[in-house]
Amino acid sequence: MNVETLPGESEAADVLERALRSGLDPEAGPARSVANVPAGQILLMPAAVPGYAGVKVATVAPGNRGLPRIQGIYLLLDGETLTPVALLDGVALTSVRTPAVSAVAARHLAAPDASSLVVFGTGPQAWGHVRALRAVRPLDQITVVGRSGTEEFVARCREAGLRASAGTPDAVATADVIACCTTAREPLFPGALVPAHAVVIAVGSHEPTAREVDGNLVERSQVFVESRAAALREAGDLIIPGATRAPYNLAELVTGRAPLTEDRPRLFKSVGMAWEDLVVAVAAYERTGV
Repeated sequence: MNVETLPGESEAADVLERALRSGLDPEAGPARSVANVPAGQILLMPAAVPGYAGVKVATVAPGNRGLPRIQGIYLLLDGETLTPVALLDGVALTSVRTPAVSAVAARHLAAPDASSLVVFGTGPQAWGHVRALRAVRPLDQITVVGRSGTEEFVARCREAGLRASAGTPDAVATADVIACCTTAREPLFPGALVPAHAVVIAVGSHEPTAREVDGNLVERSQVFVESRAAALREAGDLIIPGATRAPYNLAELVTGRAPLTEDRPRLFKSVGMAWEDLVVAVAAYERTGV
């Protein structure tokens, strides 16, 4: 299937939310399998929903000599016969579904008038998050914090009609929404700076030994995750500081079963899950009318 058949981030967010509202249980999916190999890792992410099954095979090669760090394919299967019906670009799929999941969370966690975003990172996920979060909240001021490509990213935001500028980590002190879209293994900013009204979305890592936010923020925040089981296996942001409060999962958030507090930040930690890939892949496949 062509990349053009993938839904945009906003449409993908709608598809994901409908799946959760229809009873999809993010706690029930198979765990991600990780095989360590000399060049990095091979990830295997299978899932099933009514009518379909699928699996993403992704590779992570940190020292890839000019090639993409992450590559992959997605195989979509008929749910009854397990006959392959489509093959999708796994990186393109991930580039849509990850910000779409964040957009679902932001719809329920960010203030309706949230207008300022601090984004850490300048890669495809950072840009996807600018697009996706802008679709669900009236964001018009973007502060970009990056190690490279920052001015180019700022220019891209301005071309999209946004007020944008390069900034430093202390910009989180005045942000409404903070998106962490990096490969960092250590916290990106002091959590104590984050205001009580802000929402922090951290998507950069699925490893228990890496994190983008510090223990201060985790302790201060009301925490939400895609799945408690997945977060406790993979979310270094929560595992490293020894988070003690059980987070709410995404299904509880979108169905109103997670009470929201107003006096502390809200943190959504995403590790990426196979059901998300499958739901978006099905939407892409069904768009083709095959």
